[in-house]
Amino acid sequence: MKRQNFRFSHRMRVRWVEVDMQQIVFNGHYLMYFDTAVTDYWRQLAMPYAETMHQLGGDLYVKKASVEYHASAEMDDFLEVCMRCERMGNSSMTFVGAIFRGDELLITSELVYVYADPVAKKSQAIPAALRDMLTGYEKGEDMVQVQLGPWQDLQHRASPLRTEVFVHEQKVPAEMEWDEADASALHGVVLNRMGMTLATGRLLQHAPGVARIGRMAVKKQMRGSDLGQRVLHALMQAAKARGDHQVILHAQCSAEGFYKRSGFVPQGDVFEEAGIAHIEMVRAL
Repeated sequence: MKRQNFRFSHRMRVRWVEVDMQQIVFNGHYLMYFDTAVTDYWRQLAMPYAETMHQLGGDLYVKKASVEYHASAEMDDFLEVCMRCERMGNSSMTFVGAIFRGDELLITSELVYVYADPVAKKSQAIPAALRDMLTGYEKGEDMVQVQLGPWQDLQHRASPLRTEVFVHEQKVPAEMEWDEADASALHGVVLNRMGMTLATGRLLQHAPGVARIGRMAVKKQMRGSDLGQRVLHALMQAAKARGDHQVILHAQCSAEGFYKRSGFVPQGDVFEEAGIAHIEMVRAL
C-alpha cells in the first residue's frame, strides 16, 4: 500500500499525551487518528458535514472499524493519515485508511459506515448527491465552482453567508454590513456540488486603476481550506482583466497571514472597523 493510492492525507505530529511509558502510541489512539482524518476528508469534499446531512435527511454511523498494526508510531513522529472511499453499496460505504511515517507503512484500517435515518436509526439508500460527491472526489474532480456576477444575480447566495459570518458570528451590526456599494460591486461566491455557498467576497473600484476587495467571508467549517483564496484570486483576476494595476483591502488582523500568502503586504497602522482590529493591505496586479 502506497501513499499515492490515496486522494487525501491528513498530516499530524505525535505528542506526549498520545504515547505510553515506552514512548509509543497507545493502540486505541489510531482509531482516533483515522476518525479525525475522515472529518478532514469531508472538508476536502467542500462539505459542511452536519448541515449537509441535515439537508439530505440522514446521517452516517460506524458499523465496523478494524485496525491492522505493522509498526508503532513514536513520540514526535510526523505522520500522514491517508484515507480513501474504496466502495459504496446501496446504504453503506467503506473507507480504507493507512498511516505512514515517511515511506514506512505503520497502520492500516477499514471503516464501514451505514447511511441511516437519524431518528428511526434504520438504513436507507445513499442519496445521489452524496454518492456524486464521493465518486467525483475520488476521480480527482473539482468539488466546487466559483461564480462571479452582479448583486442582483448573487445576492441570494452571498447574503446568507455574510449574515452568518459577520452579523451572527462576529457581531457586526446589520446596518453596518449592508451598504450601497453592493449594487455596483462585482461579487464572487464559491458553491459546492449541493449549491451551498461556502465563501464570498466583492470587488469595487477604489480609484482609477486601483481595485478594492472586501466582504471576504468563508463558512466556519471550511476555514483552513483553499476556498477563501479561490474567491480572492478570482476577484483579483477580474480586477486585472478590467485594467487595474493594484488592489487594496482592509484585512482583519486575525486574517493578515491569509492575505500575506496571496502576496499582500500591510501598510499603515492598525485601526478599528466595526469593532474589529484591521490593517490595510495592498498588492500589485
